[in-house]
Amino acid sequence: MLLVCRSEGNLLLQSLDHLDPVTLGAALAGTIFANGLHHFTTIDSTNTHALEQARQGAPSGSFYVADEQTAGRGRSDHQWHSSASQGLYLSVLFRPSAEKPLPTAELVWLPLMTGLAVHRAIAEVTALTPDLRWPNDILIESRKVAGILVEAQTESEFVSAAVIGVGINLHQPSFPPDLATPATSLDLETGRIVSRQELLVALLQALHRELSVFEFSNRETVLASIPHRIAAISTWVSGRRVDVHGPRMATGVTAGLDARGFLRLRTKDGVITITTGGLRAASS
Repeated sequence: MLLVCRSEGNLLLQSLDHLDPVTLGAALAGTIFANGLHHFTTIDSTNTHALEQARQGAPSGSFYVADEQTAGRGRSDHQWHSSASQGLYLSVLFRPSAEKPLPTAELVWLPLMTGLAVHRAIAEVTALTPDLRWPNDILIESRKVAGILVEAQTESEFVSAAVIGVGINLHQPSFPPDLATPATSLDLETGRIVSRQELLVALLQALHRELSVFEFSNRETVLASIPHRIAAISTWVSGRRVDVHGPRMATGVTAGLDARGFLRLRTKDGVITITTGGLRAASS
């Protein structure tokens, strides 16, 4: 329950949800996102728009924020509910450098790095302890608070542009009871109104760090560290009995990520590798 009355809460919400380009530019100075803001009151999907902008040559570091999405998308064509002024709806355009091209086979690392960045931003801004559910969900305990969708344009087996979409529940006071995963918002979890601009800055700063290390450090070393970093913040990637929903349905106990970022699952028939799909706590 929020700890502010309705009238005070509405005024505070308007203040904390306002995106100030000057303040954002100053906070993001020195990152790839400095002066990259494109803000929409309403849009069908920030990811759809960012992909179109990528085709038209928009630069790496452009980011697109909407107050409302009318056709927000999650992974596997799931709809992401994006009510007006209730969440942070963001898409980032990233272009790998020509010096260090990104093979399409390594695209799986982008949602994992984004998950690390979202986890860090939420923890910094709220002091909550998020959980990362492979491959693209952020939870508070068992309740989903954020999701990630990465889409790409490819040329000759390399990624020419990637759009990193993030949706974070901020101000929702309640959710439908029939969701596959119970949902929550940062306001519900903290008991206060969380600033969208503060969260946006923290997220873009964290994502800048992830992408910069990925681009300019030894990539083999960076990628080798990601499964260990995820294991340190996730209760889902090792020792959790789960049902896998996706092209390959399975039930078993998670056994960590492999060197490619895929999930290993120990089943009654042996250890298998899950390359795509969603996880749920096992029903039996």
